[in-house]
Amino acid sequence: MPQRPFISRIRKSNSGDGQRVMKIWRDAVQETHLFLKAKDRFEIEKSLSDFLPMASLWLAVDDSDNAIGFMLCSHNHLEALFIDPHFMGQGIGRRLVQQAISFCNDILSVDVNEENSQALGFYRHLGFIETGRSKTDRQGYPYPLIFMHLPRNILK
Repeated sequence: MPQRPFISRIRKSNSGDGQRVMKIWRDAVQETHLFLKAKDRFEIEKSLSDFLPMASLWLAVDDSDNAIGFMLCSHNHLEALFIDPHFMGQGIGRRLVQQAISFCNDILSVDVNEENSQALGFYRHLGFIETGRSKTDRQGYPYPLIFMHLPRNILK
């Protein structure tokens, strides 16, 4: 297992980060989204590969400026948060959520796949509370979501 990374900073992504971002997404999904059907995963990845590399993301980078995690936040909603599996459980996701809070006026929402127990545990640990559910994800795939939000100034 790699040594604990030194997170030198959180920075905005640029056009050179696209391949690394997609690798982080693929590896994290392989580790945490075991419930996805192979066909659905392929379709989701194809759709994301047209969007994610060019999206305005926040990256957690190590002291060599290598991305080890990323998030996409829009209008106080955390659209995506993925960490390289080699570095999960080391506080990187928490640092990214703290960054999101800093520009979301302390109110933040997120949709979590119900079958992703690792992510649900992470958000609950940070103080997010459940506000609703859906039977499908936002793209209509049959993967239930749990809607959560972080009450103002509650990050644990």
